[in-house]
Amino acid sequence: MTISSSLNAGVAALKANANRLATISDNIANSSTFGYKRVETDFHSMVTSGQGGSYSAGGVRTTSQRLIDQRGSLVTTNNSTDLAVRGRGMLPVRPSSQIAGGSNEMLLTTTGSFRTNEEGYLVTESGLVLLGWRAAADGSIPPVPRDTPAALEPIQLSVNQLSGAPTTQMNLRMNLPATATDAGASGDTQPLSVEYFDNLGKSESVDIQLAPTVPATGSSNEWTMTLRDSASGGAVIGEYTLTFTDSRTAGGTLASVTTVSGGAYDPATGSLVVNVAGGPMEINIGQIGDADGITQLSDTFAPVSITRDGSAVGTMTSVQVDENGYVYAFYDTGVSRRMFQIPLADVPNPNGLSALDSQTYAPSRESGTFFLWNAGDGPTGDLVSFAREESTTDVATELTSMIQTQRAYSSSAKVIQTVDEMLQETTNIKR
Repeated sequence: MTISSSLNAGVAALKANANRLATISDNIANSSTFGYKRVETDFHSMVTSGQGGSYSAGGVRTTSQRLIDQRGSLVTTNNSTDLAVRGRGMLPVRPSSQIAGGSNEMLLTTTGSFRTNEEGYLVTESGLVLLGWRAAADGSIPPVPRDTPAALEPIQLSVNQLSGAPTTQMNLRMNLPATATDAGASGDTQPLSVEYFDNLGKSESVDIQLAPTVPATGSSNEWTMTLRDSASGGAVIGEYTLTFTDSRTAGGTLASVTTVSGGAYDPATGSLVVNVAGGPMEINIGQIGDADGITQLSDTFAPVSITRDGSAVGTMTSVQVDENGYVYAFYDTGVSRRMFQIPLADVPNPNGLSALDSQTYAPSRESGTFFLWNAGDGPTGDLVSFAREESTTDVATELTSMIQTQRAYSSSAKVIQTVDEMLQETTNIKR
């Protein structure tokens, strides 16, 4: 019984060390594989209760675990859509073969080199397409469920896509000369033209005329602002009377805005809405008493800051991903648009994920349910572009483990050889 148990223990040891060698071999083979997570083999003794002075060898068994929560070093690349996660969390991906079928399957990976294919999808060489939430026209991300991949869709971009956006809002920040409203001033009108883009991406302008009210005596501190739309043949789309205060505390700021024609001025927002040929446009001139709005100071007319939304039609030239997972498309007109947001998935037990090909993982009962976080929120880290995560294999450590495994395997084989010799001696005993 004792000799037989020794033989069984030796056989179990050979099998256990063979398992460990297999994981070492896999780790070394993938030492240059981006995103690879090393596998660790643990040995567990098996004890058989002995009675009296006898002892039976129980042997050994092994368990292997992929250490998915370990992170490799990040290396820089020259591709803006090479992505890696710095910290906890994983990228959602899907096999590109499932795009046409509309599958909702979601796999996870910690890094990937994504490039646009012939259809504009961001895909790796191994055929994994990146998933994200599509942004609305204004760049915002609508509310989406975070515990299901139902709202995720393959990120598709068209490098040759033409894109433009109409102007719907502009901000006017300028200074009007206070001396122009004094008695005896020339009364010259101050012209200003602000470009905007219509619904077809064409360049139009709102032409603004600012005419001072020149009193017989003193100072009026009053201007008439007339707005004309070039797309409507120069038709007047709004006229407003601007009055400025000369008080000691708020001198030079707006005191009142009187609507002569066009949309009413809203003192709560400092905006007025006029109708250009393509539809309504909000123009912000500043709130009452706001020093950052239109002012009347000194003797100089100075457009300080004229901004507006919208853009001319342009061709997409590049794609970039920021640390929060937002995917931006850049156009040759100098503007950018937020197209998608890439979330990061997190599970309670990353080491419980089911390992699949191409450094991908699937949620399982052991990993727990996943939740989709914004990158940098909750327990997740941020997203790094122009980077990839290296393998977590340390070749020197694996080679050392291989030497130990080889010695243990040889020793186990020696035990079997010794048991065989002892059994041979037993069979040679003569009566």
